[in-house]
Amino acid sequence: MLSAQISEKERHDGVTTAESQKTLRQPEPLPEEPKGSGARKWIVVLLIVAVVGAAIWKIRRNTKEQNGVQMMMAAQADRPTPVQVSSVQQKTMPIFLTALGTVTAYNTVTIKSRVDGQLMQVPVREGQAVKQGQVLAEIDPKPYQAALEQAQGQLVKDQANAVNARAEAARYEALLSAGVVSKESQQAQASTAGQAEGSIASDRAAIQAAQVNLGYTKILSPINGVVGLRQVDAGNIVHAADTTGLLVVTQLEPIAVIFTLPEDQLPEVLRRTRAGDKLVVEAYDRAAATHLATGSLLTVDNEIDTTTGMVKAKAVFENKDGSLFPNQFVNVRLVLQEKRNAVVIPASALQTGTQGNFVYLLKEGQPPVDPLAKKDADGPTIELPENKTNFYVEAQTVNVELTEGTQIILNGGVKPGDQIVVDGQEKLKNGSKVFPKTAPVKSGDGTTAELGTTSSVRQGS
Repeated sequence: MLSAQISEKERHDGVTTAESQKTLRQPEPLPEEPKGSGARKWIVVLLIVAVVGAAIWKIRRNTKEQNGVQMMMAAQADRPTPVQVSSVQQKTMPIFLTALGTVTAYNTVTIKSRVDGQLMQVPVREGQAVKQGQVLAEIDPKPYQAALEQAQGQLVKDQANAVNARAEAARYEALLSAGVVSKESQQAQASTAGQAEGSIASDRAAIQAAQVNLGYTKILSPINGVVGLRQVDAGNIVHAADTTGLLVVTQLEPIAVIFTLPEDQLPEVLRRTRAGDKLVVEAYDRAAATHLATGSLLTVDNEIDTTTGMVKAKAVFENKDGSLFPNQFVNVRLVLQEKRNAVVIPASALQTGTQGNFVYLLKEGQPPVDPLAKKDADGPTIELPENKTNFYVEAQTVNVELTEGTQIILNGGVKPGDQIVVDGQEKLKNGSKVFPKTAPVKSGDGTTAELGTTSSVRQGS
């Protein structure tokens, strides 16, 4: 009975276990999809497609913009560069020494009173040009006129006494011959007559001194010049011992310039002056750009300053136009010689490179290598706009012989009449296309002139 129950139980348990295993082996059914899940899938797909399309469009647009920028840069590079040009000139070129100088009045006179008295009037204006002998000031003449008249009166008195003394001396001489008076009395009377003559001479000298003092009451200009600022006004009492003058007169025509030269340059200057050459001296303004006046070397100082190794020199200028003024600072050019038929260019035209000194020579037409298309590094071809420029530049090496101020003398490389670039070289290279314009230049008289031959440079369109 017990065995039967166990077997029944085991059989039941086995069925249960098998059913459980069978149940585990069977796949579980999928959950039901919610409504609308398909629409969401399509939305995601469309978003992905839109993002990808936007990225592709952005890439293409950037590529197009880059190509446009490259085309603009290429067009910019091909655009002609504005430059200023001038002609190579052939002319007589002065060879000169440069120095710093100071304008000095040829003569400077401080006007002082030579007598004491009240300053009555100053009939000249400050800054007025005066002539030699012109009245500059007048001192009260009354005291000196009175002294003159007093001396003249004393002369008349002494002359009368002298007449009487001479007559007495003549009588005593006759009495001495007659033996009436002694020799001693006759000699005393002759001495009295001599003293009377001496008094007359003294009176005449006093009259001359009074006349001189009276003349000093009118102060005359000793030179031709210009009156400076008045130091003493009319009405003041002035004295001959005053240290302050009444005014100062400076001579401006001619006028002098004092400048210094190094002792190394002195032998050449002295050699030419001792040979009788009249060396030309030119004065320029502080910037050494504007020509002020032309003069000549007057003399060289008789010693060299040991502290600086410089020697002073003096030049004279006519200064008819008044371009030079005392104490004005000037740049001086002492012309030693003149080089004829020199090939000259402006200093601004000269460039320096690995090949040495060179200039940009203006050529008409198209450069030897002038492609109308250019390949980009990535491969696409970029079309350049049509270039209508008719000029380009060529780097031309030159030989510099001498530099004189803002001009350079050449001995090879270019010829007179060639057009060269004087401004705008920083953007140029050999074969660059340019838009030329004739460069203006300041002439010696301050007016604006044109460098080069304008007709030889045809403007590009």
